[in-house]
Amino acid sequence: MAETELHSNIIELKDVHKRYLLKQALSGIDLQINTGSIVGLLGPNGSGKSTLLKMIAGLIYPTSGSILVNGRKPDVRNKQHVAYLPEIDYLYGWMTVKETLHFISGFYADWQADKAADMVLAMELDEKQKVRYLSKGMRARLKLVAALCRKVPLVLLDEPFSGIDPPSRAKIIQSIISEFQAGEQTILLSTHSVKESEPMFDDVIFLQNGRVTIHDSAENLRSTYGCSLENLWEKVYV
Repeated sequence: MAETELHSNIIELKDVHKRYLLKQALSGIDLQINTGSIVGLLGPNGSGKSTLLKMIAGLIYPTSGSILVNGRKPDVRNKQHVAYLPEIDYLYGWMTVKETLHFISGFYADWQADKAADMVLAMELDEKQKVRYLSKGMRARLKLVAALCRKVPLVLLDEPFSGIDPPSRAKIIQSIISEFQAGEQTILLSTHSVKESEPMFDDVIFLQNGRVTIHDSAENLRSTYGCSLENLWEKVYV
């Protein structure tokens, strides 16, 4: 990552639309996300969060509009610049924790083995345990290790707390904060767990029906609306 020149805006979207057959997933998205921040991507199911993350990751393409990730259009080679953690469970049950991380490391030249070993200990994962026997919370921890052990300027996390127990949520949040490389890295994280994750957000984006309704710093939003982000969520979506 040190060899990559970072732009002041790690992500830039201009008038981005995405349509799936008869469904309009995103409509006229304009965004600029500063390098070196942790950004919360908030919104109910169907608001377009996963679609937006997949486009930034270069896995799908917009119907119209333009996207730049650190100054270049995202494509299938985007894995050199982006670590993406999908909401779906992509792990192989027959592998152990150690085998899983070794397998994933083979795809990325920027893999940091020492960091992975440290995170496995911090996450209280057993290297010899087969993935199929891990709880959902432990599998979520393992997926996060895989995402955060890469030396890339942009990390995309899609619902990393989805359906997992409170202790695992706390572990994951603690790990995201401790492993975040301020000034060199940007994290864009979609979640419904606003209360637990609010303290780590520098900026927040609210999506609704495929449109950005709010984009500001967490501090400004709390000051402007006089409430927490969790309470603001209720005002926006309830």
